[in-house]
Amino acid sequence: MATLALFARGNGIPVPLVFRGLGCPHVGAALCRDWSEVVYWDRGVNPLLQFSQSTSRENFLVSSYYPSAIILEAKPNYILIISDDPGNGDLGCYERNIMKRLDLFCIILGTIFLAMGTALPGTEKKYSEELYDHLGITNPDHLSAASKRALEWPERSNEWFIQFRTYDLKGDIAYEEGVVRRDPSAMIKVDGRYFVWYSRSTGETQGFDGDIENEKVFPWDRCDIWYATSEDGITWKEEGLAVPRGEKGAYDDRSVFTTEIMVHDGKYYLCYQTVKSPYNKRVKNQIGLSWADSPHGPWTKSEEPILSPADNGEWYGADLQDRFSVVRKGDFDSHKVHDPCILPYNGKFYLYYKGEQMGEEITWGGRQIRHGVAIADNPLGPYVKSKYNPISNSGHEICVWPYNGGIASLITTDGPEKNTVQWSPDGINFEIMSVLKGAPHAIGINRTLDPEEEPTAALRWGLTHEYKTGDWQYIRGFRSYRIIRHSSYTQGAGGAN
Repeated sequence: MATLALFARGNGIPVPLVFRGLGCPHVGAALCRDWSEVVYWDRGVNPLLQFSQSTSRENFLVSSYYPSAIILEAKPNYILIISDDPGNGDLGCYERNIMKRLDLFCIILGTIFLAMGTALPGTEKKYSEELYDHLGITNPDHLSAASKRALEWPERSNEWFIQFRTYDLKGDIAYEEGVVRRDPSAMIKVDGRYFVWYSRSTGETQGFDGDIENEKVFPWDRCDIWYATSEDGITWKEEGLAVPRGEKGAYDDRSVFTTEIMVHDGKYYLCYQTVKSPYNKRVKNQIGLSWADSPHGPWTKSEEPILSPADNGEWYGADLQDRFSVVRKGDFDSHKVHDPCILPYNGKFYLYYKGEQMGEEITWGGRQIRHGVAIADNPLGPYVKSKYNPISNSGHEICVWPYNGGIASLITTDGPEKNTVQWSPDGINFEIMSVLKGAPHAIGINRTLDPEEEPTAALRWGLTHEYKTGDWQYIRGFRSYRIIRHSSYTQGAGGAN
């Protein structure tokens, strides 16, 4: 039996009402001073649904007894909920353990709905004429599925919407056949010069059918971390090796790559992805850390990884070149953790990373890639994975920056929410702020820019990588610009047409 509940926010003493008739679902309405007074009771004892002052579609709590509860409407003065009824549920509202209940016929529900000016279940919701006009809906009595979705979109300005263009760089890190330079870190500026770190290797990629022990299986295989400097961000000088692969037998003896830089209290920290030989399709990727007193090094390397994949997945069979056959997939990061980025935030250190799951699938949004975060009190760790992981359901390389007391994130490439900019007030709970036409791969964000100037100011210009061929990748520059109004011709990068 279904339960339909209308929780109305009112003033004064709570007046809980429970409507129940022969063959009718339990239906309830409660007039309370605030949402914290509204609970869903099982036999009058255990609160199964409880609301806070900020109750919305996103943050209401449902116990395991009511797994299918959904919010039908969420408005400033009421919330309408429908859920499965286990048979003994009652609806109520309480304050200071005072509980009143009334049993009435379900028909009274219609009176309450009409009194509140809302529609009965099964009828269309009404919206403002301004919203209909904004969306081009002139016949609200006949709404397509697309129009219904559009009417429920959150209200957003276009200040989060941007477009990108890319361009070639000059100097040592421009395209060079025979050399792979990819996955640039963020850019920082020290003593008047920009610095960037990146993955560097040489030689063609043979894949897993070649000599795995002596050849490259991926372009990012057999990489070391190098760095370069520039006075203008356009012409770059390659300075040399920063962090090499480890000695044979070490956790990072095969490759160190996809690095990110953090500066904190006068010290420099590079976090990066690591692989230990032999490199097969089931090998687990981890995250390492090195630190120095100067951007030129020398770098001290962590003796152990600072983050590893979850260990609760189980492979099926013994074929090391089969990463799709599993008995149990485990956590979203049971296979690999990589693309790390550490941000100082709220007095702690947030390590954002990409997770790959054992038995990864191709979903309706593409590859099954999600992001997670691990938090530490010290830059060196230990890093503890958030219990709310995964914190995204889409994405590829990590690109995050602080904004307006929270954290913004560019989500690209994979998943149902790819090509979006998202923002979280707490660094964990992200919401979509804009949908983009596309974004450069593996962005190296420009940390010298003021991220608080506007939501996407941190993305105004920086670095990216591009595939020239499957063997050779190189580092390029990018710029972004806002689109304020449409035109058949966009003049330059201003986008103010």
